[in-house]
Amino acid sequence: MTILVTGATGYIGKRLIPFLLNQGHTVVCVVRDRLRADKSYSEEGNVYVIEADFLKPETLENIPKKIDVAYYLIHSMSNSSKDFETLEERCAINFKKYIEITDTKQVIYLSGITNDVVLSKHLRSRKNVEAYLKSNNYALTVFKAGIIVGSGSSSFEIIRDLVEKLPFMIAPKWLNTKTQPLAVRDVLAFLYNAAGKEDVYNQTYDVFGPEIITYKEMLLQFAEVRGLKRYILTVPIMTPKLSSYWLYFVTSTSYKLATSLVDSMGIQIIGKPSNVNKLLKVTPITYKEAVELAFEKIEQNSIISSWKDSMVSSGRLKNRLHNYVNVPRFGCFRDQRERYVLNIDQTIEKIWSIGGETGWYYGTFLWKIRGYVDKLLGGIGLRRGRTNPNDLDAGDALDFWRVIYANKDQQKLLLYAEMRLPGEAWLEFKIRNNKLIQTATFRPRGLWGRLYWYSVLPFHSFIFSGMINKLIEVDSQKTVFTTENVSNL
Repeated sequence: MTILVTGATGYIGKRLIPFLLNQGHTVVCVVRDRLRADKSYSEEGNVYVIEADFLKPETLENIPKKIDVAYYLIHSMSNSSKDFETLEERCAINFKKYIEITDTKQVIYLSGITNDVVLSKHLRSRKNVEAYLKSNNYALTVFKAGIIVGSGSSSFEIIRDLVEKLPFMIAPKWLNTKTQPLAVRDVLAFLYNAAGKEDVYNQTYDVFGPEIITYKEMLLQFAEVRGLKRYILTVPIMTPKLSSYWLYFVTSTSYKLATSLVDSMGIQIIGKPSNVNKLLKVTPITYKEAVELAFEKIEQNSIISSWKDSMVSSGRLKNRLHNYVNVPRFGCFRDQRERYVLNIDQTIEKIWSIGGETGWYYGTFLWKIRGYVDKLLGGIGLRRGRTNPNDLDAGDALDFWRVIYANKDQQKLLLYAEMRLPGEAWLEFKIRNNKLIQTATFRPRGLWGRLYWYSVLPFHSFIFSGMINKLIEVDSQKTVFTTENVSNL
């Protein structure tokens, strides 16, 4: 079959595609930004990457008409837009209109469990999307999942942060809310087993794990798996706003995402039983088993996707990565340093391992201080880390940077700053003629931007010089240092 996957760079989409390929299907991946598509797709003969945005109907014409099954995996947990539900509605309606003129026989939609009387904004929006997607031209199959547990999932990473950082927690009362967590491997099994299966046409199913447990029990069971003793006291006085700040400062989540999660976590998520497990031959595993499997992936450095790499975790990027590839020169300050490289392969590997657990090679404590300041200012800080310790792709989160371009063959890595800044910043590493060229570019915004640049200039001399020295063999290097600012600033 030819299968269309929307949200192909998202947490679920990125994991679903390999299963579909293994089943022998041809997969059409729809992405808003081609740079973010998995680089391995170019090596697959039966994968096609189409750049389109379902908020812009004029971009959909490149999607082929010969499609058998389409997955609708377009979701967001961002609160960045006041018109969130309107945007979700437009996206779903545009998708439906286009799919109706294709040969698509089945649309599969992954939603959230919405059985409670009171729903959060995001759950309400997902429920509405289901209504928008219904059509007489194709069959709609809806899977409604609760908390998804897997390496790199937002719920897993937030719980991990809480458990591993806090021996004792004074937590909000929503930790007593009941839920039915489901392993990501089981979510994927429901999705790929449903493709083309007529028994599930025009059906809606709640999919959930075998246990009903509270968020507090999830934290304690997670601690058991990690061999940690943790104590949790729940209090009724913590407001949603305080709860959001609690998650924001302790975990790697953004404040906007923390607000969305707190909004949802006060709602009981219990699924309605059905025959779907038997129909699709899926036997969901327990929460503890899901956590254990997640850590196996982490230990093997084989995390396929992470919520941190989603643009939902972005602090500043509003446009496609293409918009940031060409680093500006006019009206900018630049700090450029060059060193001769004796071992290019070793230097490339160091560059591709920068940040996260590895740190920034020199003055890492200053990077951490900058991360703490960023958190206090409402930014993302350093807690996002990185998904893979040794590999980078365009679109990946890297502490408070975003990878814009990463190509080992061309020996170039370009990062864009997502921390709070009175302007925009890029950090570029490239090797040319056996020289490592490290360039920090800052485009200031107004007077504050210029004052900021000059205030951090002494630290740049210390940090950037030390960093480039650590990235290459130091003994026989020729050093060139330039700090330049455009004359009209």
